[in-house]
Amino acid sequence: MSFPRYPKYKPSGVEWLGDVPEHWNVRRLAYFFLERREKVSDKDFEPLSVTMQGIVPRIDTAAKTDDGDNRKKVCVGDFVINSRSDRKGSAGVSPLNGSVSLISTVLEPKPEVIGAYIHHLLRSVDFQEEYYRYGKGIVADLWSTTYSEMRNISLAMPPKSEQTAIASFLDRETEKIDGLVGEQRRLIELLKEKRQAVISHAVTQGLNPHAPRKPSGIEWLGDVPEHWTIPPLYVRYNQVLGKMLDQGKMTGEHPTPYLRNLDVRWDYVNVEDLPIMDIAPHERERFTVRKGDLLMVEGRELGRCAIWQGDDGVIAFQKALHRLRPLDSSEHVRFFYYLMIFVNGTGAFVANQSPNEIPHLTGEELRKYRFPKPPHDEQLAIADYLDDMTAKLDAPTAEAERGIELLQERRTALISAAVTGQIDVRGT
Repeated sequence: MSFPRYPKYKPSGVEWLGDVPEHWNVRRLAYFFLERREKVSDKDFEPLSVTMQGIVPRIDTAAKTDDGDNRKKVCVGDFVINSRSDRKGSAGVSPLNGSVSLISTVLEPKPEVIGAYIHHLLRSVDFQEEYYRYGKGIVADLWSTTYSEMRNISLAMPPKSEQTAIASFLDRETEKIDGLVGEQRRLIELLKEKRQAVISHAVTQGLNPHAPRKPSGIEWLGDVPEHWTIPPLYVRYNQVLGKMLDQGKMTGEHPTPYLRNLDVRWDYVNVEDLPIMDIAPHERERFTVRKGDLLMVEGRELGRCAIWQGDDGVIAFQKALHRLRPLDSSEHVRFFYYLMIFVNGTGAFVANQSPNEIPHLTGEELRKYRFPKPPHDEQLAIADYLDDMTAKLDAPTAEAERGIELLQERRTALISAAVTGQIDVRGT
């Protein structure tokens, strides 16, 4: 759907605004707002969180500080923005009275400003980029923008009646877009659930629905085909944790790129911009990977893994990763990869972990785990079946994710065009 432009425009003299409708008022931000600087206690004023979704009651995951008696007051209708560049987009008009951290800037709109309009204007990507461009700091990707800097940003403000019209239009259109995004996200969740169910059934029940079953003796596994075995990992795979990085002992004589926990995702290994460690010739067999090795994370999302498909002996791995290498030809690593997706979904690896600590899966623990093992030809058949089924489910998932991306781009562009006067929505 296309929208008309205004009849006449004028140069704003400001790069981020460009030409604006002739009757819009171009002024510095301080002309339209007052800074609210009153200090209060969170005992008297409810603590609020400044999020990407706007201003909300303090969320449970918010970092708690000792500044409860040294916060900024917020009144209903105030615009609040987090001044740190790593919180870009965390802002909004507050629907609540309360208090926020001193890192946030609180703006009280003057009478000629409509709250619903500035909620869109000051949260637009164009304004956010301009806002953080005014910031200062000594770290390249982390700095703050103070009110003394923010107050000099130029805004183009339409008359109040037009602000209301633009806000109503954007509320209506963004609600439609958000509804479509929600539908796509629900579809993605259903596809993921279907994917997990297909994998779980295949690696625990096999492909023959009539095969006799037996109890596995393992709570999270249940019954398995009668002819399958359930041996511990140590009789199936050679398990090794990677080398501990010691910067103090780096000589540079045997530089080798190495993989970290974060480089191993499900079915994907990142090899770009890897750090370097020394791997001496006598260590290379132990601490490098061969094609077909399974790499599994040792901490956080336990069981997350991928199969190394690159060259032998050229990439090392850090102690945050397990390397699993089949001990004989009876193992099919692709089957075992799918098996780990199932196990990760059961929560078996984290069942006995402390909820207050980052979960870890030691080599000693991993080696003792018992997993189902079909005959090799059956492992191969299951892996081939799951390659085909997951590809069929991953295609619509990728399509839905792309759809969300396009909808969000549309949302951003629509807001930007409306609040800078590039489209005239008064008659919509």
